[in-house]
Amino acid sequence: MTHTDRPAAWHPARLMAVALLVFTALLPMAQAQEAAPFKDEEIDQMLAPIALYPDSLLSQILMASTYPADVKEAAAWAKAHPDDKGDAAVAKVDGQPWDPSVKSLVAFPQVLSMMGDKPNDVQRLGDAFLADPGRVMDRVQFLRKKAEQAGNLKSNEQQKVSTQTEESKQVIIIEPAQPQTVYVPVYQPTVVYGSWMYPSYPPYYWPPPRYYYPGAAFVGGVIWGAAVVGISNSLWGGFGWGRNEVNINVNRYNNINVNNRISNNSNKFVHNPERRGDVPYRDNRSREQYGKKQLAGAQDRQQYRGKEGRPDARDADRARAQDAMKQRGVDPAAAAIARRQVTAVTPVVDETSIVLGEGRPAT
Repeated sequence: MTHTDRPAAWHPARLMAVALLVFTALLPMAQAQEAAPFKDEEIDQMLAPIALYPDSLLSQILMASTYPADVKEAAAWAKAHPDDKGDAAVAKVDGQPWDPSVKSLVAFPQVLSMMGDKPNDVQRLGDAFLADPGRVMDRVQFLRKKAEQAGNLKSNEQQKVSTQTEESKQVIIIEPAQPQTVYVPVYQPTVVYGSWMYPSYPPYYWPPPRYYYPGAAFVGGVIWGAAVVGISNSLWGGFGWGRNEVNINVNRYNNINVNNRISNNSNKFVHNPERRGDVPYRDNRSREQYGKKQLAGAQDRQQYRGKEGRPDARDADRARAQDAMKQRGVDPAAAAIARRQVTAVTPVVDETSIVLGEGRPAT
C-alpha cells in the first residue's frame, strides 16, 4: 500500500463522538450486570484502617468517600499545602466546589494523604456506605468490639472510649480526649483486632505518610503521630448508632461552612449526587436513586467548561463532538457517565477499534 492509499487518521472530534456513542449503547449492558452486595468480610476489610478513628472523624470520612472525585482533588490540594491543617485549612478551601464533608478533611492532611494513595479503596468504601449505611455502621461496631476484646481499644491521653446504649443497642463511642486536639492513629489491622478473621479477605492497610509520622514505630499495633490542634468546628459529623444515621452538628457545620449554611432541619447526612461527578454508582438501587441528579450535575459541568479563558484546540474538538452527538440525540453528559459505568465491563478505545475485555472488581 502506498502512502496515498493509507486511510486518513480519524479526527479527534470524530473519535470522541464514536467512542461516546458506543459507550452509551453499552450502558444497558453495564446496568444489567448488577454488582453483588458486599460481604461482611469485604466491609470489614475496607473499614479495618479507620474503624477506630474518633466517631466524628470517621463519620466525615464515610460521607466524603461517596464523592471520590472530590477526594482526589482535595488530596492534591493537601499535598500542595502539607502544613495547613485544622479549621484554618478548611477556611482556605471554602471557595472550592467540593462537598463540605470533603472540605472538612483538609483539616487532617494525613487522612487525605492516605485516602489519596488508595482511590479504589475509597470508592469501594463509599459504595458500601451508600448501599447500606446501617450495615457499615454495624460492622464498625463489630471491629471495635474485636479491638476491645484484644485489649487494644481503651481510653488514654489521645482518646476517650466509652460504652453506651442507644435504642437498646450497646455501642462503643470513641472521642478525642481533648475536644480541640485530635490524634489520627494508624493501625496494624492484623494486630489491633487480634487474629484477623478472614484469611481470604486480608484487611486494607493505609500506610502512615512519613511527613506526618516521621520516625514513627508501632506500639501495640498503633502509631499516634502528632496532634492536630485548632479544631473547633471542622468536626461536625457524628453517628446516631441506634438509628443507623449519620448526624450533623448544624452549629459547627455553619460556623465552618460560612458560604454554604444549612437549616436546623438538615441535621442528617443526605448524599448529593450532583457532587458525584462522572464516577458511576456500583449498584442498581444507587443508580436509580441518584442517577438523574448526577446527570444534572454532569450537564452543569459540561456547560461550565471552556467559559473561563479562551478555549484551546481540544476544547474546540470537544465542542464539535458534543454538537455531533446532540444531533444524533445523545446527551454528552449522560455519555460521560455511561463511559465510566461501562468501564465495569471494560471498554478499551483506540483510534481504530473498541475492544471489550472482562471486568475486574476494584481492589
